[in-house]
Amino acid sequence: MPETGKWQVRWQSAERSARAATRAAVRWAQTAIDATRQTWQATPRQTQQTWRLTAVSAATGLAVAIVAVAASGPWDSGQRTAERAEAAEMDGASGEHHAPEARPAPSAPPVLPALGGRVPGAAGRGAAPAPTDAGLADALAPLLKDPALGPLRTASVLDVAAGREVFGDGQGKAATPASTVKLATAVAVLSALGPDHRIDTTVVLTGKNRLVLVGGGDPTLTARAPRHGAEEQPANLRTLADATARALKKRHLTKISLGYDTAAYSGPAEHPIGPNENIAPVTALMTDEGRLDDSEHGTAPRDADPAHTAARTFADLLHERGITVDGDPESAKAPKKTTRIAAVHSLPLSALVERMLTYSDNDIAEALARQTALASRQPASFAGAGKAVRTALQREHLPLSGAVFEDGSGLDRDDKVTAGLLSRLLLHASSPDHPALRPVVTGLPVAAFTGTLSNRYRGQSAGAGAVRAKTGTLTGVNTLAGTVVDADGRLLTFSFMTTGTTDPQGAQNALDKLASAVANCGCR
Repeated sequence: MPETGKWQVRWQSAERSARAATRAAVRWAQTAIDATRQTWQATPRQTQQTWRLTAVSAATGLAVAIVAVAASGPWDSGQRTAERAEAAEMDGASGEHHAPEARPAPSAPPVLPALGGRVPGAAGRGAAPAPTDAGLADALAPLLKDPALGPLRTASVLDVAAGREVFGDGQGKAATPASTVKLATAVAVLSALGPDHRIDTTVVLTGKNRLVLVGGGDPTLTARAPRHGAEEQPANLRTLADATARALKKRHLTKISLGYDTAAYSGPAEHPIGPNENIAPVTALMTDEGRLDDSEHGTAPRDADPAHTAARTFADLLHERGITVDGDPESAKAPKKTTRIAAVHSLPLSALVERMLTYSDNDIAEALARQTALASRQPASFAGAGKAVRTALQREHLPLSGAVFEDGSGLDRDDKVTAGLLSRLLLHASSPDHPALRPVVTGLPVAAFTGTLSNRYRGQSAGAGAVRAKTGTLTGVNTLAGTVVDADGRLLTFSFMTTGTTDPQGAQNALDKLASAVANCGCR
């Protein structure tokens, strides 16, 4: 028999075998379905409900594990990109470390309404089982007795779907918040200006050959070369110089004098803590947060006069583009009636809020507090910003008893808030009714993955990848406030505060255990 004939015989035989196998599989599947149906019908109704709940919880838990990391806010080519890169370096033993592709907020899908609202396979908002007050108390009260915590220790946990407190301990006592006060700054500026607002840095022509560089208060304005491949680029002084040089040459101007205007802000520029590597002088004009090294976040040596340095850098950039600047730039006040010839715009407030929260960026925090003041027609000073933040939060009907806002960053020890306020700020931002506040949640660091939580929760599988929280640390002060999805798929907000600690690492670990306990809890 020719080779083709043998192949045809084999093929026909294979077809017959396949058809026989398919018929057998169908008969087996039908038998299994019939048996399953009979078993289900014979099962008591209460057991059926338990099975349904188990299936829904399992599906919800998988969805939560995916979106908890995917919802994180963008910066440096995307915070989510950093998470994926870190996940790729892990051994893959735990699925909670892996995240899918996602887009930056505020254009991200509405993750939080889904988590705080409708559970797949169930009806009604918040269908995942709610923890009980007693269940959470059993889980958290013993942990609040940890001797590593200071003499003042307070806590508040809220159920997002129900909008109520499910655990509290001293939640109405005002305490020093450290950097968790940035949550108040974030809610205030977003409610006052909206997530799409941008901060302008402009160049105006005030005379025949006179320019003024006008700072609008964007601390992320950069003089560095743009980063290739970055999804988002901050406003760039080089771009501003390009546009300015083109506008001047169209007017046949190649020699000018340059002033710089910082009048958008008022009051002392230096933070009450004094010269410090945690923050530059707070001025309406600066580049790269006044950093004297190549860092983008964290502590760094700072310029004592970042406005003047920014103006001199701008003069050098103009010179490179064929424009001669006569003399050294001088502080000036731009007249009200001027001709704007160039401008650059910051990233939207949504992105600035996310960066502030992820990296606990003090320079952005003070800038956003002053932007709130400008929006409220208050003096853009430490005092005016504090008043404006409080006013903005009052308009949102948040509990401000005992609250004091001496700055926007939390570096001032005279700041005071309650655990109840912190958890309410997060509840407010998590609500589907306040989409403009979503960056407050998407910007929170992810436990064991990003920002100020990147090196925490490594040994706590319940919290890693699930806890999202803003940290706060000063000498003797430790705070943690954020969101977490519990073991049943219920979205909760929490805040834990302690003052008078003598073991910083121990106190930090104690707070992390509290948040992990909420993540691990199906506390009913």
